[in-house]
Amino acid sequence: MDATRPDTLPARLDALQRRIRHSCEAAGRDPAGVSLLAVSKTRHADDIRALAALGVTDIGENYLQEALPKQAALADLPLTWHFIGPIQSNKTRDIASHFAWVHSVDRDRIARRLNDQRPGHLPPLNVCIQVNIDDEDSKSGVTPAEVPALAALIHSLPRLQLRGLMTIPRADATDGNRAAFRRLAMTLSQLRHTIAAPDTLSMGMSDDFEVAIAEGATLIRLGTALFGPRPPKH
Repeated sequence: MDATRPDTLPARLDALQRRIRHSCEAAGRDPAGVSLLAVSKTRHADDIRALAALGVTDIGENYLQEALPKQAALADLPLTWHFIGPIQSNKTRDIASHFAWVHSVDRDRIARRLNDQRPGHLPPLNVCIQVNIDDEDSKSGVTPAEVPALAALIHSLPRLQLRGLMTIPRADATDGNRAAFRRLAMTLSQLRHTIAAPDTLSMGMSDDFEVAIAEGATLIRLGTALFGPRPPKH
């Protein structure tokens, strides 16, 4: 396959990395301060292996039952696995055991279960609180006002490491979600007045990551822009 064609994985990654650099430069930011998380939902293990060969090793999965076979198939690679989907209570043990990051913690019970079920031989689990920044009924997440209480609980749990905040803003915003991203950044800034450790703003996806970078994103979650259109369901 010709890697210079625009529809190949190497070409898409190169184009994205250039857009990330340009967005950082326009915002006066160091590109090293923005991490790319490859969202591999519906993608095959071979796609992830090809991406890892290009240097991208942070991998995000939405569904545990889809992630575990991929993790087994790719166990020879030094990948960092991020769980980014909704969390069911009966899935916390496997999530706590098989992931280095969880971006979607939104209630006390889930935080406590992840802490209690994190294996002792592993380092503390990196956790982001999911914030429902636009107060959408269809979305998981706490309100910005509820962040401090959940953050304080997570900060007190020894097997969890509070890293920051995550959001999935509305899809129909007319400003490219700039206002939503700015609210999340302000929420993190306010949180750091009481808990200094959080350093992560997990925000921005394929359609809006450049706006997210302008508003302070430190981790952007890219799927379609990186892998191309999702394969059709059978």
